Amino acid sequence: MMKATGIVRRIDDLGRVVIPKEIRRTMRIREGDPLEIYTEKDGEVIFKKYSPMGDLSKFADNLCETLYKTTNHMTVVCDRDTVLSVYGAPKRELGGRRVSSELERLMEARQMYRRKPGEDGMPVTDMDNSYSIAVAAPILSEGDVMGCVMFISNDDTEMGEVEDKLVSTVARFLGREMEN
Repeated sequence: MMKATGIVRRIDDLGRVVIPKEIRRTMRIREGDPLEIYTEKDGEVIFKKYSPMGDLSKFADNLCETLYKTTNHMTVVCDRDTVLSVYGAPKRELGGRRVSSELERLMEARQMYRRKPGEDGMPVTDMDNSYSIAVAAPILSEGDVMGCVMFISNDDTEMGEVEDKLVSTVARFLGREMEN
C-alpha cells in the first residue's frame, strides 16, 4: 500500500530527483544501493529497493531447510534489510521482517559472529526479541555485503566450530552464486 509523504521534488536538467534524507533513513536506503523502477499505466513511478538476494530466495529456502534438518538449529537467511528465508522457527514471526539495527551493524563488520556464553542475545528483527542470533556469517559478493546466514535460538543454546563452519560455508556459497 502506498502512502503519501507530502514531499514534492522537481526533476533537474539531468533527469535526477533527490530522495529526501528522512525517507532514505526510514527506508534504509544508502548511497550506492540499487533501486528498481516500476511504472503504472496511470503515470505512477515507483522506486523499490532492489535485492539481488531476492533472486536466490527459493534457493535460500532449500538451504535453510537442509541446514535445519542436518543440525536441528533454526536457520535464517536475510539480505541487508529483510529476513528472506526461515526454517525451524515460525515464518510469520520472522519472514519478511526488517532486520535489527544490531544485525545490520554485524553484517557491515563483515566478520563471523558467535554469541558467547552468558552474553545477551542479539535480536534478528527489529520487531521481535524472542529470537536471537547464535552464529552468523555475512554473505559477501564481489566485496559487497549482500546479507547474512545464521543459526538463531530462543534460548541460550551454545554453538561451536561446526556451526561456524556451516554458516560460513553457506554464506560463501551464496556469495559465489550471486557472482555467477
